[in-house]
Amino acid sequence: MTMEPAGIPLDPMTETALRSLKDISLPPAISWMPQTWGWAVLAAILLLILVTVFLLWLRRYRANAYRRDALALLAGVEAKIRDPETRQSGVQDLAVLLKRVALAGWPRNDVASLAGAAWVKFLEVHGDRTSSQALQAVLDDLEYHASKGIGATQPNTGAELIAGARNWIERHHVSA
Repeated sequence: MTMEPAGIPLDPMTETALRSLKDISLPPAISWMPQTWGWAVLAAILLLILVTVFLLWLRRYRANAYRRDALALLAGVEAKIRDPETRQSGVQDLAVLLKRVALAGWPRNDVASLAGAAWVKFLEVHGDRTSSQALQAVLDDLEYHASKGIGATQPNTGAELIAGARNWIERHHVSA
């Protein structure tokens, strides 16, 4: 269709026809709401699954709060163990920290009385081999030596202790 220039007048018949034209009527917009009840049921089921997954995650997050706190405290203990002058205190703090973690995860009657070989066995049973082997020396021997004995240990022994403790705190298995 060609448009005529604006300066040329239209004949009366064309002018009347153009005035009688109306806009195109559009159909109503299509609704996004589902037309059947099955979609509503599916949406409710998906919402229920999402809420359940969130609640399970939240419960697990709260249940592991003691692990996050222990790992934060472990950073301070690590600084003490790396320094030869405070190594004795650091090793004792590490033993206390591990006991506190165990008390947070298990009943007091099961954990509080453990010491020596029984304590190491507990760590082995509820952790993995790598963490318990690294911690066995400190919990069996170094914990009870004089400060000279602990201060004389190699710096890499301190790193192994911290790595073993971190591994045990992060990965120990608490029975439900």
